[in-house]
Amino acid sequence: MPTRALVFDFDGTLADTESAVLRSWQDVFREHGAELPLEAWYAVIGTQHTTPAMFALLAEHAPGIDPDALRPKTRARVLKLLEDLGPREGALDYLEAAREQGLKLAVASSSSGAWVNPHLERLGLAGYFDAVLTGDLHKAKPDPDLYLAAINALEVTARETIAFEDTPHGVTAAKAAGLTCVAVPNAITESLDFGQADVVLPSFTAKPLDALLSR
Repeated sequence: MPTRALVFDFDGTLADTESAVLRSWQDVFREHGAELPLEAWYAVIGTQHTTPAMFALLAEHAPGIDPDALRPKTRARVLKLLEDLGPREGALDYLEAAREQGLKLAVASSSSGAWVNPHLERLGLAGYFDAVLTGDLHKAKPDPDLYLAAINALEVTARETIAFEDTPHGVTAAKAAGLTCVAVPNAITESLDFGQADVVLPSFTAKPLDALLSR
């Protein structure tokens, strides 16, 4: 069955926002005299539980912290780190190739629309997508709901759709929804287990979209 649609995760896949978020949390922990264990980060990366999990873990090291007071500071720090961030190398080439082939495109992200949509606009990517599905309106990954919502919005079937992910949680969600899934890990996630993915690429530049679709 020919491919009719592509669905991309946002954080870490289209843009490496995860590196900035991780660095911000590492700085917060160090300011409170602790180190953030990477295994704790990996346990929640790609889900909607990152911020609550980080505050809960921080509270173990620094009892009495006020998450409401820290939240604006951590967000401002992340946004500062992201000011010069562009799309991941090769991601724009994939979107251009998909547009030329008439493929439908969507974003499926566990993050909120208030996070994803402004970044898509800033990166110049918003105009490529027919639908943007986010975790404030759907169950977050590894639940398949975001991918099911994406194929419904695009009016395609799971068998006609390829998902692109950078975390095992995201791959789990895509596969549970019945999609073929291509993992494109980033510097933060490259050491994780992507055994569930149908294809693993070290980057978007490793294989052009045409070559991937003809596989």
